[in-house]
Amino acid sequence: MNKTDFIVVGGGSGGCAVAGRLVEKGQRVTLLEAGPSDKPLFGFKLWGIQTPVASMVLNNWVPYIYNWWFFTNRDKELCNRKLFWPRGRGMGGSSNINAMLYIRGNLRDYDEWADLGNTGWSAEDILPYFLKNEKNERFSDSPYHSNSGKLNVADPFHIHDLSRVFVKAGEEYGLSYNEDFNGETQAGVGYYQVTQKDGCRFNANRAYLEEHSNNDKLRIETRANVRRILFDGDRAVGIEYIQKGKVRHLFAEKEVILASGAIQSPHLLMLSGIGPRAELEKHDIKVVKDLPGVGENLQDHLTTTIKYLDKSRTSINLGPLGWPFLTREVFKYLKTNRGLLSSSVAEGAGFEKTSPEFDRENLQYHFLPLVLHNHGRKIDFRFGFSLHLTDLRPKSRGRIYLKSADPDDRPQIETGYLTDPDDIDMKNMVDIVKKGRELMNQPAFEPYLGEELTPGKEVQSDEQLEAFIRQNAETIYHPVGTCKMGVNDEMAVVDPELKVYGIQGLRVADASIMPLVIGGNTNAPTMVIGEKCADYIARQYNLPLTVSDEERGYDQRQQAGG
Repeated sequence: MNKTDFIVVGGGSGGCAVAGRLVEKGQRVTLLEAGPSDKPLFGFKLWGIQTPVASMVLNNWVPYIYNWWFFTNRDKELCNRKLFWPRGRGMGGSSNINAMLYIRGNLRDYDEWADLGNTGWSAEDILPYFLKNEKNERFSDSPYHSNSGKLNVADPFHIHDLSRVFVKAGEEYGLSYNEDFNGETQAGVGYYQVTQKDGCRFNANRAYLEEHSNNDKLRIETRANVRRILFDGDRAVGIEYIQKGKVRHLFAEKEVILASGAIQSPHLLMLSGIGPRAELEKHDIKVVKDLPGVGENLQDHLTTTIKYLDKSRTSINLGPLGWPFLTREVFKYLKTNRGLLSSSVAEGAGFEKTSPEFDRENLQYHFLPLVLHNHGRKIDFRFGFSLHLTDLRPKSRGRIYLKSADPDDRPQIETGYLTDPDDIDMKNMVDIVKKGRELMNQPAFEPYLGEELTPGKEVQSDEQLEAFIRQNAETIYHPVGTCKMGVNDEMAVVDPELKVYGIQGLRVADASIMPLVIGGNTNAPTMVIGEKCADYIARQYNLPLTVSDEERGYDQRQQAGG
């Protein structure tokens, strides 16, 4: 019989973190990943995930290698469009194809989770895990940072001149310069730090699993398509998967941990009989546990983009006029790991409140010194630049549900964008477009600012801006919440120790457990969810802790009656 201590389903940000930490604690772990390894295809450096610019562009052109290429259902609030939802595939998951931006969210976001009853998830509880996670090349003596963790975090090697113009314009607009968006305050304008080392992408697999490549306690099975969870009564005991055309069974002597992300973790739970009874019975799936919250509570950051022609012609140009420059940059990167190809492209950063009524920042800026359309899948050959404007605190909710009981059928994605009954999300989206325009029309941009491509100067009224948003808004790639963590909540799927309610031996350790989406990029927080899951397991099985009680202030709080 094929047995291990723990089975981890999914080699993404949460899965790599929990698997790596459990192996450190002396446990036998088998990780099942549907995609390939993270090594360069055909051994060519530029055709893989290591080269930052190449991976972000190529993986939105080439489906099913490192990208699942999900599409949503037609979205009636967004002009009946099917939206492209890229999600990472292969060892490293979405940390293979993201923009590598190291953002934790606002620490108050985690206090909000704790206020919902999720003990152990406050800012004070979670900061020590970010410190264990982070190996920051610059911030080493700050109480908010560490240089001894797993995930390498660096300043960008390349900053485009137009990104510097954006930061200057942000200061003219009234934002303070912020050198550290993960420090004392999130507000301000500056540059993103990135999850890179020596100009190469530093994904979750490099962070947590590469060091264990020769450890016989870690077994990684790639191209393993998981079909269902196996049960003995109400206990999860294993996994059924297909690899090389054969159906295989793997059994866990201790626990099964799902880390397949906000789309696929609820999908697998429902295929296995855990989810809303009506949804399961509709597809003739035997109900193992009626959990109405599985697949519900889907949240994502909606973004819209204002774009301009660059009259200075200094921006990145992907057309024939830019090819000589791009060719030089390719050779520069192959030789030195420096230059444009080491860039995240989204170099200029900013966070602000659009209204004093908000208790923390609700608008995030990503500035790009080029014009991209449709997630980079449509090339614009003109000189230009773009500003992504993201609503960080949406009220709308969507859901993930089944197309059928066939594991090969894709889950259905109902985004729920702009469906909140009070239209708060649309009001906020209109406000952030106005804010973005105001920032871009500061004196610093005067030598560069050409024609406004989108929304276009003729689009001025709130009604016109609403129409523009419905026609153009897209995901910024942060789906969460579909296996919600909660207490005394009928829609909760996991408890604060990430155990699935009503099922023994089964946890979830990915972004799907977030009860509320955090205010920023979700990659680093998802790794920390994996870190915390490993420590909850360690407590249960009397294993060494990654973060001791003393490090997280538990002893002091107990003495104070906290």
